[in-house]
Amino acid sequence: MMELALPAEFRPNEFPAASREQWRELVDAVLRKTGASYDSLVTRTYDGIELQPLYTRDDALPAPYALVPAKQGWDVRQRHAVPDPVALMNDLEGGVTSLWLAVPPSSLERLLEGVYLDLAPVVLDGSVDLARAMLRVWDQAPVLASDVRGNLGLTPFGEALDVIRAASSEFPSLRTCVVDALPFHDAGGSDAEELGASLALGVSYLRALTAAGFSEAKAFDALEFRFAATADQFTTIAKLRAARRLWARVAEVSGVSGAVQVQHAVTSSAMMTRRDPWVNMLRTTVACLAAGLGGADAVTVQPFDAAIGLPDEFARRIARNTQNLLLEESHLGEVIDPAAGSWYVENLTDALAVQAWAWFQEIERAGGIAEAGSLVAGRIATTWAARSARLADRSDPITGVSEFPNLTEKPVVREPFGIDSDSQAPRGDAPPTPSFSGGSDSFGLPRVRYAQAFEELRDLAEAQPERPQVFLATLGPVAAHTARATFAANLFNAGGFATPNAGPTRTPEEVAKRFQKSGARIAVLCGSDSSYAESAVATVEALREAGAERVLLAGKKTDAEVDGFVFLGCPALEILNNTYDFLGVER
Repeated sequence: MMELALPAEFRPNEFPAASREQWRELVDAVLRKTGASYDSLVTRTYDGIELQPLYTRDDALPAPYALVPAKQGWDVRQRHAVPDPVALMNDLEGGVTSLWLAVPPSSLERLLEGVYLDLAPVVLDGSVDLARAMLRVWDQAPVLASDVRGNLGLTPFGEALDVIRAASSEFPSLRTCVVDALPFHDAGGSDAEELGASLALGVSYLRALTAAGFSEAKAFDALEFRFAATADQFTTIAKLRAARRLWARVAEVSGVSGAVQVQHAVTSSAMMTRRDPWVNMLRTTVACLAAGLGGADAVTVQPFDAAIGLPDEFARRIARNTQNLLLEESHLGEVIDPAAGSWYVENLTDALAVQAWAWFQEIERAGGIAEAGSLVAGRIATTWAARSARLADRSDPITGVSEFPNLTEKPVVREPFGIDSDSQAPRGDAPPTPSFSGGSDSFGLPRVRYAQAFEELRDLAEAQPERPQVFLATLGPVAAHTARATFAANLFNAGGFATPNAGPTRTPEEVAKRFQKSGARIAVLCGSDSSYAESAVATVEALREAGAERVLLAGKKTDAEVDGFVFLGCPALEILNNTYDFLGVER
């Protein structure tokens, strides 16, 4: 065989290693030209974790992590809140491998007729009556007790304990309790808050089970954890890895060896939008990928229209095929902990674990999760306020809603959530918010969606006889295509406003004439710094003479007497609300 020898200059191992200091010098040289500081490259999460722009071997962590056990892929788990046997069989025939049911107990037998229960695990949404009905179905099904798998979804308090005891003795492979962290996420909490609170909730379940006579090992075996997966890919990966590490520590302290946290990841309800819901397909794809790479044992991808109403069959098919593609075509389930060794992910995992453990200890010092309602609700409310501020100024952009909205889109219409008049079943596939302490205290946590404030303004605009408008007073022969005009249109479209523009212009009078023809009451000057210097003052005067009641400027400075400014990082939501108030639009 002929051997090809590369010249020395093409042999990578013969290049001198670059140091972090050399990289920093090059970065600083570029930043000096833009006037930015190195700190602008550092991203801070809602947990205060600093994400650096560069990670190297020097950042690698020696701490061991609790890895997922060897397995082939993950469970494709679809949720059903409506007892529809056709939809359920479509899911199973289309690649779904386990079922998540929140249906009336009386519907179970008919719903599961024809389902091979030894092949399809069933997970329930924590109702004692539903759990009892499911146990009867398993008793009557042609399936060995040792082959029954899934989870009753109970909280180990009160009468549920009797059901848990019976199920544990009859079906040894069946889990009985779900530690549901979704409510902490759905209320706007951070990742470390979700982890720490779920840890406290899990520990409270362990205490309840052992107090009821279960051994420590049996108590660990009874639990499954449910976490949110978001479009923040690396944070989701790190969160699931950190969760396993934290639970392994709890098991170690409890004297239980070999306990592995079983994880069910659900794509975030908070990140879903009602406007431009098609983008939700992309969000849930990234979230599913992250959940798989993070080592989740089961993943539920919410249909793209889940925030609107009852998902249709097309939406459900896309949801399950998202997982099928990642498993069957991308082969994501064939590598154990693929993020292991990434300096960035290892550091982020460690930081999340440290923050979550501190939060868990704080909850424990307050008396445990059952006594810490006000503490948990208050901290999550503070995080939601901080998140809301970043959503409001679009530092956290929402594609299709606060950024790049499409005012011509036709709203997607679905049957609304509610109660089915025939079966009295709850209708809707969005995961519910359960209680955390045996059914007595839900902490009063709200359910939020990141897009809700902007979507309310879009609804307000479309409820008017004519869509409100803001005129873009573009300056110059190509001003209609400048970045500032595009920015201003994007901002006001996010609030539902139409944004007619003057197009290419040459004189202030020409701008004013086109404004008057539009019928608008508000104008935004859009142009370059040079065009502002040349004609902003005259254009503002011409616009006011033409009837403009309010004149804004796209930028941060001008010699003209304007009523306000819009710019990157401005309080967009406040500006939009103020614009509606100025126009006298009733809420």
